[in-house]
Amino acid sequence: MKHQLIKRFFATMLLAFGVMGGAMATEKGVAYVSNQEGGVMVIDLASMESKGGVEIGAKGPRGIGVTADGKWLVTANKDDGNISVIDTSGASGPKFVSIGKNPEFVRVMGDRAYVTYEPSAKSGPPAKPGAAPSKDDDDKEDKTPGRIAIVDLNNGKVISEIIGKPETEGLEFSKNGKQMLVTNESDNSITVHDMHSGKLLKSIPVGKYGERPRGIKTSPDGKIIVTTLEYADKMLVLNDKFEVIREVTTGKTPYGVSFDRSGSRIFVAANKEKALQVFDAKTFEKIKDISTGDRCWHFSFTPDDQQILLACGKSNEIIVIDANKLEVTKRIAAKDMPWGIVTYPKSMGSLDRP
Repeated sequence: MKHQLIKRFFATMLLAFGVMGGAMATEKGVAYVSNQEGGVMVIDLASMESKGGVEIGAKGPRGIGVTADGKWLVTANKDDGNISVIDTSGASGPKFVSIGKNPEFVRVMGDRAYVTYEPSAKSGPPAKPGAAPSKDDDDKEDKTPGRIAIVDLNNGKVISEIIGKPETEGLEFSKNGKQMLVTNESDNSITVHDMHSGKLLKSIPVGKYGERPRGIKTSPDGKIIVTTLEYADKMLVLNDKFEVIREVTTGKTPYGVSFDRSGSRIFVAANKEKALQVFDAKTFEKIKDISTGDRCWHFSFTPDDQQILLACGKSNEIIVIDANKLEVTKRIAAKDMPWGIVTYPKSMGSLDRP
């Protein structure tokens, strides 16, 4: 037993040195990739090479987030109905916080994690628009509201919950940090909540524009918000009063979306188009389609804003893109269906922001 404890201690120290020591030495940082059929992969952003993994002690990680100081890494674990809170120094093992069925999306602000989950936990996506519902679909239909669990990362407890609409999905915060914006897939709505009380401030139906809102992002200056409509091949633009002011055509089944740090460009991961699309954030004209892989949902800029890393789940790879030339420069194998990606130091991306 003593030998096993010593072996575990040194393994933990090596992991801590490899991840945090490498990030500090290169001053480029690291990327954390959640793999839906595995764990979390670590990429050294100086070499753009995999540096192994982080033990999360759970199965099916999807949503992923990191604190601003890099101390805590958080994953939403679908199979276990919980989140893992990982000490990136390796000083202790992962802690687990029970959330509920089907936890998916994670955003970290300060010492709190905001996690969407679905008490109804229906399996599979909703029927596509225009498809005739089967009797089984009718029997399974459940309009139970999704929820957003708010977790205190210091004490590892759920401190409150916000009730959303059916199938809560993407989360974003207003620039002033006072409101939370939530996309609700099967409800075809965006809801705006008070960050402190959780009170519903506004519900924005988007069904007349298209089906299934997914990704959502506030511009760096806070003046506009963009959201993707997966089944409409479209991006909606809202003003800071949460009014829809424009529709923008995208490639097939858009999901992850983000501005760059300057706010001059918008990037959209168009899944079935197999492209990362780039739009001018003032004119909304398309700048370029960058060919990618299969089921590329989420992406992140590197902390220096020079490169973009895109997680492609069905082609099992992380695609590295030059953020200025808008060209693919490298492909990193990731065999366990990569889902999400964030960096430390924090950077712009579909799941995070500085």
